[in-house]
Amino acid sequence: MSETVILPATTPTDFAELAAARRDWIESVLRVWCRQAALKELRKAELEWFDIAGRADTNATLWTWAWERFPEVVHPDLAGVNETSEVVVSHVNAGEIRGFPDGRRSQRGLLVLVGTGEAGEMQTHEPISIDQITAIVRT
Repeated sequence: MSETVILPATTPTDFAELAAARRDWIESVLRVWCRQAALKELRKAELEWFDIAGRADTNATLWTWAWERFPEVVHPDLAGVNETSEVVVSHVNAGEIRGFPDGRRSQRGLLVLVGTGEAGEMQTHEPISIDQITAIVRT
């Protein structure tokens, strides 16, 4: 006697539907999660990213999506932080820090700003954790 399997209404029935469901999950669940997750959780996810997101590069997906919580520091067409605009970062403990994001040094949820010191010299600020940033405003 064969058993009849009843699939939920949302279960994909062919490959095109399966691929569409996966894309929808990535956009509506995974990307949204990255935008709000704490640094500790993002780093856990980074270790398993190949299994979670497929062959996606963590810089182009996980970390770019995490920085999307501050749209002023990401470019919609580029992975990672946008270096082209000066920003003012509001920090939980250090007030405001002004500078240009350094995309090369800003890694794994840490933002590095390069600005000008009081005497006009170039100054690289200490990395700022994504968890310690309350706001970013483009100047």
